[in-house]
Amino acid sequence: MKTLLALLFQAALAGPTAVPEVDIATLVTAIAKDPAPLVLDVRTPNEFTARHVPGARNIPLGDLPAQLAKLETSKAGPIYVICESGRRSAKATRLLLDAGFMAPVNVAGGTGAWRTAGHPVEK
Repeated sequence: MKTLLALLFQAALAGPTAVPEVDIATLVTAIAKDPAPLVLDVRTPNEFTARHVPGARNIPLGDLPAQLAKLETSKAGPIYVICESGRRSAKATRLLLDAGFMAPVNVAGGTGAWRTAGHPVEK
């Protein structure tokens, strides 16, 4: 398991479109800590309502640019960005990095991988 700093450094070396990424096991470890980091779900409200990672906050990808101020208190800390498969969350992670957020990371495999691994969801 890599540190968040190592992930950010790796993404910087990979180029301007690469984003730091973690797997489901890393997310599980992170949210078990106190205080738990922000888990940002960028799926649609209908997708989010159907099932999501416990404690996640929903801001759809299309609304994210206009909602950045709502995340200001998390600007310096880790933000675990998740969608269904990892594609939308990668875009959201790039957007957050470009907006000056210090430690957003994409959750590879998204909520689909979370469920496949047998972790609980909220509705």
